[in-house]
Amino acid sequence: MVNPSSRQGPAFKNDAARAFTAGAFSTGASLYHAARPSYPAEVRSLVRGGELLDIGAGTGKLTELLLADAHRITTLEPSPDMAQVLAARLTDVAVVRGTAEALPFADAQFSTITCAQTWHWLDVEAASREAARVAQPDGRLVLVWNTLDVTHPWVLRYSRISHSGDVHREGFYPTVGNQWQLADEQRTKWIQPTTPEELISLMRTRSYWLRASDTTRAKVEANLHWYLYERLGFSPGQLLPLPYRTDAFAYERLCL
Repeated sequence: MVNPSSRQGPAFKNDAARAFTAGAFSTGASLYHAARPSYPAEVRSLVRGGELLDIGAGTGKLTELLLADAHRITTLEPSPDMAQVLAARLTDVAVVRGTAEALPFADAQFSTITCAQTWHWLDVEAASREAARVAQPDGRLVLVWNTLDVTHPWVLRYSRISHSGDVHREGFYPTVGNQWQLADEQRTKWIQPTTPEELISLMRTRSYWLRASDTTRAKVEANLHWYLYERLGFSPGQLLPLPYRTDAFAYERLCL
């Protein structure tokens, strides 16, 4: 392994717990697409031209950004709900159902493999091997995360109430297999305009809420309503600056 970070991102008790939590995204794709932000345009500079594979593409947030550069992109998405929304939105993009641990593609097919908001859900060893297999000899693996900027106290508390488990510590590095070597990285801070209602919708896209019982969901929503409208005094429809951090990493394939 290279570039490991201990306890700096989502942690799971074992592979079964990781797979169970990831399964939360089998539904709710339309809300996910409406509530989750896209990525800063700077991420595009990490991607090489040619044939691209976007793993765990979801509803196509990163895919759409990269299409601005006229890349030829194939997407891979295990969730039928996510894949359906993706295919309906980006009609010229190939959508393949499958997993990163067993890629249904030929060897040395892609110049760049991207993975946004997804890598922490995967079996890193298997996904790294498969990415190296389908990458061209000079291919790249680009990993991207949007993270709430919890250096702002009100955002930190919001993230805790909404159980935003994908918050990575500032300055983290992901763990990847030894087939890959870090070549470049980007650390970007930016603001997403939002409203209290949109913050509640964003909470409803978190794996914790999606896997929770009706009783737990009601409790979390009540706590968040109290925090936003009573404790912070926000008004319905009020425009708020939600701070984000985007961490993006470009790895080059090693010849082992």
